[in-house]
Amino acid sequence: MSGSGPNLPDRLERILGRMVDASTRERILISFASLALALAVGAVLLLLSGAVATCESPFLTLGGTQFCYNPIEVYRVMLNGAIGSPYSLGLTLRETTLLILAGVAVAVTFQAGIFNIGTQGQFIFGGLAGAAAVQYTASLVPANAIGGLVLFAFGMLVAGLAGALYGALPGVLLAYYDANEVITTIMLNFIAGAVAFTAVRSFLREGAAVQTALIPDHAVPPAILFPEASSFSVLIFIPTLLIAVGAHYMLKNSTLGYNIRLSGEQPAAAEYSGVDAKRVIVRTFTLSGLLGGLAGGVFVFMVLGYWQPSVPQVGFDGITVSVLAANNPLGVIPAAALFGVIKSGAIALDLTLGVPRQLAGVLRGIIILFVAMPEFMRMIGRNLGLGDSSSTAPAGTEANDD
Repeated sequence: MSGSGPNLPDRLERILGRMVDASTRERILISFASLALALAVGAVLLLLSGAVATCESPFLTLGGTQFCYNPIEVYRVMLNGAIGSPYSLGLTLRETTLLILAGVAVAVTFQAGIFNIGTQGQFIFGGLAGAAAVQYTASLVPANAIGGLVLFAFGMLVAGLAGALYGALPGVLLAYYDANEVITTIMLNFIAGAVAFTAVRSFLREGAAVQTALIPDHAVPPAILFPEASSFSVLIFIPTLLIAVGAHYMLKNSTLGYNIRLSGEQPAAAEYSGVDAKRVIVRTFTLSGLLGGLAGGVFVFMVLGYWQPSVPQVGFDGITVSVLAANNPLGVIPAAALFGVIKSGAIALDLTLGVPRQLAGVLRGIIILFVAMPEFMRMIGRNLGLGDSSSTAPAGTEANDD
């Protein structure tokens, strides 16, 4: 542990240093312990919330106070609503698929030390471009399985390219004009939403609603193993998992991945070793935009079946997922699955027990806080130069992966 630098109490310095030196196995155990603690705190919160709610059949009356919500029943309903049937499991995996792509998109830039919050804009542009591409080309290909495959591949290609181009824009602004990436990506998110609304309303509108034409049925990947009503396709989910694995491999084993991590963790060392920092920034943003655009394409083909300006905040959720996964593309998979379970479970909670969805959102926030806090402390300790690994590895390097 470094004895110089930060003027912190010895106990706090030891804790932060220990967090920095934690192995992967220890970090996984800490995450599970944090999750269990978050569920316990959430149970207490549910109990207290039920004391101020009104209900006909309280599950507990204590000292004249009625408690409406049974925490164990709430968790059971949430879990059953998320994975209790093939349909609900399909909905959960559908949400997980989007969050994996968005989470990996954010994680790639975070690995480069870039705070990118523009994935939402790339998600919007990718989805819009994919839907528009299919709308204009659907009549040019035969309405059969081969034609559907061509449309799907073309739509996803256009979605990815649109996201990549839109993602490259803040990269160029940062690399060559020193524009703050936080400000530019925030502005580009708003611009993407406004442009998408105008484009759909003025050029792509089909029918009375402000939305694009429906994706032809033969271009929608079939639901295999899951009910068709869940709109979930394994044929999209499996490639998404492979993308996360590929991103992890790229960051760990390729020259581009090494340059991305080194540029983010030790910019001075990267420049000294001959890394073209500007090119790395642009490439990183482009890669992130590509993944964000693919998420938009998946949303069009697997979730909505068309594009409309009002879309969920998948890009912003991807930031949370990435932080929860310590910006590790492989860690994004379970983090996204956890979010998928919570989101799907919240719907069942509202329908079955009448518990407000907002309370489910609070539970999600508690889980995020507890699970992400150890990684946040680890980042603080690493930036302060604490821990043995900080003296032998660049900040942020997974020196303890075992």
